[in-house]
Amino acid sequence: MFPLSRGRRLRKTEAIRQMVAETHLSVSDLIAPLFVVEGNNKKEPIASLPGYYRFSVDRAVREAHFLFSQGIRAVLVFARIPVGKKDNTGKEALNPRGLLPRAIRAIKRAVPELCVMSDVALDPYSVYGHDGIVTGRQIDNDATLQVLAKMALLHARAGADFVAPSDMMDGRILKIREILEHHGYQHTGIMAYSVKYASGLYGPFRDALDSAPAFGDKKSYQMDYANAREAIREACDDVAEGADIVMVKPALAYLDIIWRVRQAVKVPVAAYQVSGEYAMVKAAAGKGWLHEQQAMLEILTAIRRAGADLIATYFVYDFLRLQGNENAAF
Repeated sequence: MFPLSRGRRLRKTEAIRQMVAETHLSVSDLIAPLFVVEGNNKKEPIASLPGYYRFSVDRAVREAHFLFSQGIRAVLVFARIPVGKKDNTGKEALNPRGLLPRAIRAIKRAVPELCVMSDVALDPYSVYGHDGIVTGRQIDNDATLQVLAKMALLHARAGADFVAPSDMMDGRILKIREILEHHGYQHTGIMAYSVKYASGLYGPFRDALDSAPAFGDKKSYQMDYANAREAIREACDDVAEGADIVMVKPALAYLDIIWRVRQAVKVPVAAYQVSGEYAMVKAAAGKGWLHEQQAMLEILTAIRRAGADLIATYFVYDFLRLQGNENAAF
């Protein structure tokens, strides 16, 4: 009770504030998204993700080396598939010599101690830009499961430490876990996009992979942003089916969901600070409307405070620079 108790005593200096801080943010908490494209020695800027690039596999290997040297312990690899290789069956997703398996093999061979996570979904491979096989104008859940399971197995064979199904099809975690177990990949982990909302904040990511839906939207399989209890069911179902890490996506507008999921499960919880969240900060900072570094740290810390053990974020390089890694640039 005031004046015997004064909260400001614990805020008086930076040293005291750091000493009593309840939440800590470390470079090892971060997962770096990594976009790969066909070709050699390529570094393509992504207009809607300022400061972010797509890399050919050789350049992606160099980035992986650099990130690991700076303390990043995990990369999440996505592939931009040429239009001519897209169809409605996921054929290219099952190509052992395809772009994503090649990238996984090359990165894992070059930086074996780096945790390599791979995107498992059909939207980059689909002529329709949807996460599953399209029948009429519907997404065929059960037919999609077969392809996703084979895709996950292909990535495990290529060396992925974790496969990361981002599709939100019902039952895909069980199918993936079963096929991995059956083929002897019981040590390959699954980071499930367990709580992925049908959000308006994915635009820049879809630009990066050319994966926007050609018709309709993804609301029949991604979650309604009005719902919270449903998130707990999805996360708990995925854990029961064999997920090793569950993810909430997006992060900033869903801090309450991260908190609820953290209370409900005993496995690590990841959060994806998505492309739109990143782009909004960059755009506002570019206008001089906010301090970019301060906003970045505040948001990332809030995500950790809400209960996320891991954060996938496009701010990886900015965070490294802020931590004194002066060469932290693409």
